[in-house]
Amino acid sequence: MSSSSLLNRRSVGARQGGFSLVMVIFLIIVLAALGAFAVRVALSQYETTNLELLEARAQAAAESGIQYGSYELRGGGACFRPASFQPGAAALSGYVVTVTCLNASRHVFGPNVAWAYTLQSAAAHGTYGAPDYVQRTIRQTFTNAPFP
Repeated sequence: MSSSSLLNRRSVGARQGGFSLVMVIFLIIVLAALGAFAVRVALSQYETTNLELLEARAQAAAESGIQYGSYELRGGGACFRPASFQPGAAALSGYVVTVTCLNASRHVFGPNVAWAYTLQSAAAHGTYGAPDYVQRTIRQTFTNAPFP
């Protein structure tokens, strides 16, 4: 083998070695981007699931406010003043429930008198504007009218 052909083989091999380095760097960048995308998707799914759980708990807290308000109305008569409380259940810690009697109307059916009430219960968790803020509001109408 002549020295000129040996020199040509080495220069071709050196150029191919540089190309291999470029390919390895490209693959590392692509794999890093895919890994970052996978982490971002996983975090997004976690946040969505967490928010759905907070919303379900807010709904349960608002329903407990309606139950509280219906208990307060058991005697009949005028509406009660708005009340705020924090539910005692461990799963609902951090929620503030506000119950308001919006309307009380008296209805006379012959010798019978019945009352109809509209209650509103709002349950909130977190600070307004924060990513984990949730609020649910429920309105329900009750009456103590006798069934026929």
